Amino acid sequence: MSNKSFTMTRNAQDAIVVGGGPVGSFAALNLAKRGVGVTVFEEHAEVGVPSHCAGHLSIRSLRNLDLYPLPGKIVENTFSAANFYSPMGTRFPVRLAHPVTATVNRALFDQYLAEKAETAGAHYRLNTRVQSLLVDDGFVKGVTFAEGDRAEEKAYAKVVVDAEGISSRLLKQAGLSALNRDGLVYAVETEVENVQDVEPDAVEVYVGRTFAPGFYAWLIPRLDGTAKVGLAARNGNPREFLQRLMRKHPVASKQLAKAKITRTAFHSISLGGPIPKTYASGFLAVGDAASQVKPTTGGGVVFGLTCAEIAAEVATEAMQRNDVSSDFLRMYQQRCVDALGFDFTVMLRARRFLDSLSDAKLDEALRFCARVGLGKTLESVEEIDFQGQAFLKLLTKPAMFAALAYFLLLYLSANP
Repeated sequence: MSNKSFTMTRNAQDAIVVGGGPVGSFAALNLAKRGVGVTVFEEHAEVGVPSHCAGHLSIRSLRNLDLYPLPGKIVENTFSAANFYSPMGTRFPVRLAHPVTATVNRALFDQYLAEKAETAGAHYRLNTRVQSLLVDDGFVKGVTFAEGDRAEEKAYAKVVVDAEGISSRLLKQAGLSALNRDGLVYAVETEVENVQDVEPDAVEVYVGRTFAPGFYAWLIPRLDGTAKVGLAARNGNPREFLQRLMRKHPVASKQLAKAKITRTAFHSISLGGPIPKTYASGFLAVGDAASQVKPTTGGGVVFGLTCAEIAAEVATEAMQRNDVSSDFLRMYQQRCVDALGFDFTVMLRARRFLDSLSDAKLDEALRFCARVGLGKTLESVEEIDFQGQAFLKLLTKPAMFAALAYFLLLYLSANP
């Protein structure tokens, strides 16, 4: 990807996207496809670097977004199974009828989306950090930015799309509420060599407060014997929790007994659901910036891409009407709620339920799921992103209904 340099004038573009991650690039792609002049500001010198995400994505969701199959070596592996482990080592396996998820090389995936956006007409400014919003009479009119060590400049646009990630600095400048810090967990992502005793098409998931309080840990194998291993925790040092997992978990300690960590990264994940307001006059927030992240799994790519496409649609309509006021742009949030609201509601409740369980209760729950044959019921699952909708489809199954009743009793016993 080239770092195109050009002089920006007051009328140079219709839209500015802050952040060249997958959500920002997908917003730019969809804006450019609609004939909107758009510039993407990316603070790093290379799109997709550094990578902070395991890149475990739903194949069905990528297809629905016209992003699958992916070219080249972007896809590292596909999965048709998952093994869930309690802190005591109890295993609940789920094997699906066919592969439903894939892991992608996030650097290559991000670069692929950026190249598609650039081909459609979007311009990229790499190594360029947006410093602040330009706000005039309550309207966001553009940004100030600095490229490398150069002096600060100004760029004007009709709409600014904030896709910079979990930072809330632009949200605050736009007059919107920052992310709820109480909903954050803190993650460590690693790449390791020499994993043992893992199924090549199964994701390993380790739950429980002992090893990942407030979230879970994971091992995602690659076909070459390496793996992505990580966890997130609500409190404490995630690196220390990962070391404990690798040394003391009854299953993970054996799988990772000879593992060598080759790369480590840290980042935060927002599990609190979307921020209360994602728009202002001349401004839209998408992806992690708007906390459009699944509260159950912490996955934000697919929901972020979905909302980025909606943002591009609404922004284009607003510019065509010459009305970028918050009154018109509120349509963006409403369409996102229509698309994702029910699923967010279900997942937020599921997150509260999971957080309420002790390690002993989690162990009991996994044993119960295996005993009632829930794994067999889940064989036909194809949807892992829109979990509320998937839950409704499964609710008529006897094992799922039994599990739901059991989980309700567990929740009530944990919250008398």
